[in-house]
Amino acid sequence: MHVHNMRRETSFRTLLRRVAGSWQLYVLILPAFLYILIFRYGPMYGLQLAFKSYNVRLGITGSPFVGLEHFRRFLSYYRFGEIFSNTIILGLYKLAVGFPIPILLALSINEVRSPRIKRFLQTVTYAPYFLSVVVVVGIVYQLFSPHYGILSGLIRSLTGKTLNIMGTPEAFRHVFVWTDVWQLMGYQAILYLAALSAVPPELYEAAAIDGASKFQRLLHIDIPSLLPTATVLFILEVSRVMDISFEKVILLQTPLNLRVSEVLTTYVYKVGILEGYFDFATAIGLFNSLINLVLVVTMNTVARKWGESSLW
Repeated sequence: MHVHNMRRETSFRTLLRRVAGSWQLYVLILPAFLYILIFRYGPMYGLQLAFKSYNVRLGITGSPFVGLEHFRRFLSYYRFGEIFSNTIILGLYKLAVGFPIPILLALSINEVRSPRIKRFLQTVTYAPYFLSVVVVVGIVYQLFSPHYGILSGLIRSLTGKTLNIMGTPEAFRHVFVWTDVWQLMGYQAILYLAALSAVPPELYEAAAIDGASKFQRLLHIDIPSLLPTATVLFILEVSRVMDISFEKVILLQTPLNLRVSEVLTTYVYKVGILEGYFDFATAIGLFNSLINLVLVVTMNTVARKWGESSLW
C-alpha cells in the first residue's frame, strides 16, 4: 500500500510539472473548457425537471417527483406520431442527401488541375456557409414568394398560375433540405479535401503507369482514402438525425405547412417557452437526446465491427 501511494504521488508530481511546463497551452484551451463546462454540462442540472412537476416557488430541486408521467403524456399525445414521423423523415432525408454530396463535391474539386479554378470553386461553394439562417430563409422567400418571388413569377409567366410554394406542405421538406445542402456542402467538403490532399502523389503516378483510368484511380485510391474520415463523419451525422435546425424550421413554418413542419425542436419551444410547461418540454428534449444516443452507439458499434474507423 505504501509503495502504491508513493507511485501515485510521483505520477501526480510528474503531471504538475508537465502542466507547469506547458501552462501557455492550458491557458489557451481554458476558454473552450469553461464554455463546454458552463453551457454544455451546466444545464444538465435541469434534466431532473423531466421527472418532476415544476413549481416556481419550490424550485427545481423542491418540486414534487412524478417519475415518467411527462413521457407517458407525450407518448399518448394525439399528435405524437405526426411530430415524431416529421422529425425522423426530415432527419433521414437530410442525411441521405446531405452526406454524399460533400464527398462528390470534394472528389470533383480534387480532379481540377488548375489551382486558380480550384480555389474559385472552393470559395464559391464555401461562401454560403457564412450566411446566417435568417439570411438563407430570406433568400428562399425572395425566390418562392407567391407575390414577388423570382421563381414564382417565372412560373406564373409560363403557366399563368400563381404557385404558393412556401404554403405547399409537400414542398417544405425539399426546400428545407436542399437549401441546407447548398449552404453546408462547401464547408463539409473541406474535411474530405484535406483527406485527399494527404494521399501520396506516388500512388497516382504508379496507377497511371499501370494504365489505370481516372475512374479506376477514383475507385481504388480516392474513395479508400476518404473512408476513415467519411465513417467518423457519418456516425456524427447519424447522432444528429433528430436534431433538426430549430431556427430554420420555425422561420419556414407557416399554418399551411404545419402538418409536415412541426418537429420535436419546434414543439419543445412552443410548449416550453410559449406555454410555460418547462417540465414537459424537458422530458421531450430528453426523449429526443436519448434517441440520438441510441443511434450513435448503434452506428458506432456497426462501424467498429465492419471497419477500422469509429468514434471509440
